[in-house]
Amino acid sequence: MSTIHPKVSRRQFAAGAAALVSAPFIHAQSKTAPEHHGEIIGHGGFRFRVNKLWSQADPARVQVKDCHEMVQAADGRLFMLTNHAANNMLVYDVEGRLLGTWTLKLGGAHGLTLHRGDDGKEHLYLTDPGSGRVVKTTPEGEIVLELPHASQCGAYKPAEDYRPTETAVAPNGDIYVADGYGSQFILRFDKEGRFISKFGGKSTQPVNPGRFMQAHGVAIDTRGGTPLLVVTERVRNEFNWFTLDGRHVRGVYLPGAYVSRPVINGRHLYSGVCFGARPDDYRMWQGRGFVTILDDSDRVVSNPGGHAPAYEEGRLKVMLQDSPVFNNCHDVCVDTKGDLYVCQWNSGGVHPYKLHREA
Repeated sequence: MSTIHPKVSRRQFAAGAAALVSAPFIHAQSKTAPEHHGEIIGHGGFRFRVNKLWSQADPARVQVKDCHEMVQAADGRLFMLTNHAANNMLVYDVEGRLLGTWTLKLGGAHGLTLHRGDDGKEHLYLTDPGSGRVVKTTPEGEIVLELPHASQCGAYKPAEDYRPTETAVAPNGDIYVADGYGSQFILRFDKEGRFISKFGGKSTQPVNPGRFMQAHGVAIDTRGGTPLLVVTERVRNEFNWFTLDGRHVRGVYLPGAYVSRPVINGRHLYSGVCFGARPDDYRMWQGRGFVTILDDSDRVVSNPGGHAPAYEEGRLKVMLQDSPVFNNCHDVCVDTKGDLYVCQWNSGGVHPYKLHREA
């Protein structure tokens, strides 16, 4: 069941949605004097040491504009997607050494998903809301499949807005596309790229399970045995779970946290919190952020960079940034050792920070 803090309604949080685009932003500190570098953040069994100097790439020569999303391949390489048209993909090792770059010249590159097929081969799925493109590539950047535009496959009428933000791939190969900046549907394609169905759609209501204000991210959640699709509802501060055919199962409300895509690792769900509500005015927004971690009972267990999660009579209290370590956390990647890599949006072109697991 979703929970609401007794002093803050969903309507208060949703009322300021239109103000997101004009929110003030705090620029990141220079690498020469990184504030909060080495600080220990997080709570309980999820505490981390901040490493702002992890990336060894020269930001003057390898520009990122915005660091959007990041994944780790089976061989340990880290792939990070940017919306810099000259450097869509940066490839790192876990020590922060830059192994290479490539680009598809996507000026709005936003979503990055890695999928390993039954044959063991890995592919990347990239979304670009600006162009409406969704492409499947090899790790080297060769396009092997491009999904049809929603208006060209019967999913949308020609005038309907389509700006896809994220993909997820089901165990059978079906591809789910979140139209998080467009008409707010989740589109389903088969592994060959043929459109199957859609669900969701745009909502203006503060509570409306199954419809969205901003279906920003999507992932496959297999922690319960039966695969479910978990969808970010960022403006409403929610994650919602659906069957693979689109039936709503449950939701969790995270007051104050404008969560980005869900990242499933082990028994936990991780997400970057891109925005945070001001404690004195829920209609306004700040360019702040932190990382939030939920267990498999949908309870928040740690907020690295944010206040410790607190429940009162079973209801989660409002979560806010505690220390300005981050600015607009757009994604978090969990590596095989449990260390985290945080991508930040609209943050002065900074490369990712690494969080070394301490507990």
